[in-house]
This record gives sequence, structure tokens and C-alpha cells, in this order.
Amino acid sequence: MEIPPIRRPQLGNLLKKIRARLVWYLKEAVPMFILGTLLLFTADRTGFLTLIKRLGDPIVMGLLGLPEKATESFIIGFLRRDYGAAGFFMLSKNGIMNARQVCVALIVITLFMPCIAQFFVTIKERGLKTTLAIAAFVLTFSLGVGGLLNWILKEGWIRL
Repeated sequence: MEIPPIRRPQLGNLLKKIRARLVWYLKEAVPMFILGTLLLFTADRTGFLTLIKRLGDPIVMGLLGLPEKATESFIIGFLRRDYGAAGFFMLSKNGIMNARQVCVALIVITLFMPCIAQFFVTIKERGLKTTLAIAAFVLTFSLGVGGLLNWILKEGWIRL
């Protein structure tokens, strides 16, 4: 097997690639974030987010064993994953979540569909039907793993 020599990158090539990726990001991802933010804003103003929260509370509190406020972090995490993780950090810092709950929440949010912008990019690349199938599987899988992990940790089979 032949290994190419390791060379220092040329500044011109590096700047060209950075520019191309930045242009792609600004043309593809930023509009998706804006659309996602607009949709979540509209959902909040129309009360749809409250409905989602009410539907999600039994799963979050029952299956995952998390406090009610964790549902909000999951919803925010769908807008931006890091915002959801920050929400769990604040719940932990304020003593609302213990180590088991933080572990379960972070595993579930990690296994989720990355974010709303990625959801829209997947629609663009794969189509609505395939994206909804992927999202349904990923949601079911992440909640299943989270529920199983919650049960294992509650039973004391693994200690944190």
C-alpha cells in the first residue's frame, strides 16, 4: 500500500476550501435554521408547543424518569442540540435532575435527530416520506434506549 507524503497545506487551497464550505453553509444551513426558528416561534404562539409538551410529558416523566421541565429542554434541543444540553445542565445545576436523569437525558438527546435544520436538509436530500420514516425510527430508538437505560440505572445494575 502506498502512502502519499504528508505536506503542509497551501494557504490558497485552504482558503478556497474554507470559502466554499462557508458559502455552502450560508446558502444551505442558515436558511434551514431560520425556517426552523420561524416554525417553532409560530408553534409557540399558536399553542402547538404546549400541546407537544403535554403529549411528551408522560413519556419524559414516565418512561425516561425525568422531571417535567426536561420536556422543554428536549423541545429546545430539536431547535439546537446544544441548547437542549444547556437546559439539562441548568436543571442539574439547580438540583432538579440527578446524575441518573442527566445521563438518560443526554443519551436520548444524542440519539435524537440532530436538529430541525438537519431535519429539513434530510427532507431536501431524501424526500419527506423517507425523512419521516427516519425520524420515526430515530425517535422510537432513542426513547427505547433511554427508557431501558433509565430502568437499568434505577434497578442499580449500573451505578453512576
